[in-house]
Amino acid sequence: MYINFWYPICTSEELTTEAPQLVELLGVRLAAFRDSNGAAQVISDTCIHRGGSLSRGKVNGDSITCPYHGWQFDGTGTCTKIPQMKQGKVPARAKIDAYPVHEAYGVVFAFLGDAPEAERPPVPIIDEWEQEGWRVTGPLVFEIDAYYERSMENGMDPLHNEFVHPNQGAPSLDEEDIELKDQEWGAWFDARFGAYTQAENRKKVTDSDDSAKDLHAGSWHVGPNHLMTGIHLMNNISFIQYFFEAPINKGRTRIFFLNSRNTALEETADDFMNKSFMDIAVEDKNVIENLRPYNTPDTLTKELLLPGDQSVVRYREYLKSWEDKGWRIDVAELGENYVDAALAIPSPARRTSKSWVLDTVPLIPAKK
Repeated sequence: MYINFWYPICTSEELTTEAPQLVELLGVRLAAFRDSNGAAQVISDTCIHRGGSLSRGKVNGDSITCPYHGWQFDGTGTCTKIPQMKQGKVPARAKIDAYPVHEAYGVVFAFLGDAPEAERPPVPIIDEWEQEGWRVTGPLVFEIDAYYERSMENGMDPLHNEFVHPNQGAPSLDEEDIELKDQEWGAWFDARFGAYTQAENRKKVTDSDDSAKDLHAGSWHVGPNHLMTGIHLMNNISFIQYFFEAPINKGRTRIFFLNSRNTALEETADDFMNKSFMDIAVEDKNVIENLRPYNTPDTLTKELLLPGDQSVVRYREYLKSWEDKGWRIDVAELGENYVDAALAIPSPARRTSKSWVLDTVPLIPAKK
């Protein structure tokens, strides 16, 4: 798991001004709420007084009131009130980590890390949102009992469709049909289904139908946890899918799924489309949850990888580059320490402000 990326926190609908929302992410706990203006805020869940869970407190205007002793923290992480202090200033150390927030497409995202704004990856973007000729549905939210990297790699794997998704027509691919490119924050592949087959008779269609030569699909990722898939069929019909993944911990992942389409734009088609694509997601889920080992192997030699796996390998190479920056959480050490110490994901404020009460999650040292 990695800091310094945008992560989905909850749906917009889940977040209200009535009560805070507990969110478990990257192995730690966060509190999300809406302030008096309705703006989404995401802060550390731990009150630095006596360890109270802020998500179990109350929203009071622009702050959360800790349920233990009534300390209040606003969306910047600043302690705005200590009821027991009748005189004097609130101590400078009375602060917790707060994170930049971006709300769009019915999802609340937070940037979990301390990187300066100029060094951050782009906020999640759905190009088809409110674009004429397109309809976007979701977010559909579901969880899987698997490490998020396994889910991401499944999306970056063009070879599994033939075997995992027979209802799609079991499209087969050869290694030379896959094109791989790099982008600034991730890799992209496109697969041409020149050997696309129909499930009922396994008959190739592209040999006799020129329009079928337009059949292609591809996926790309932005950072370690945002996956996009483009499916392009005959007659210029396309589906662009967005999977914003939230690693709860090493063994569970919450996925926010949005689907855009340029066909069947009427609202009455939404339920059918959503069910169709969720059925496909369940097929993936059934495979991913039974992979061994649960986590992605640390080295490429622990799996027999072939040229057709190049997009998965490239994803792992990007992960390694972010680990070399010092952005990877040391999950083993996190698990050992979390019972005895309240930890926080470092926030941007730690770059400019010193003297924090909570220690940050352990990170694998940057490669010099």
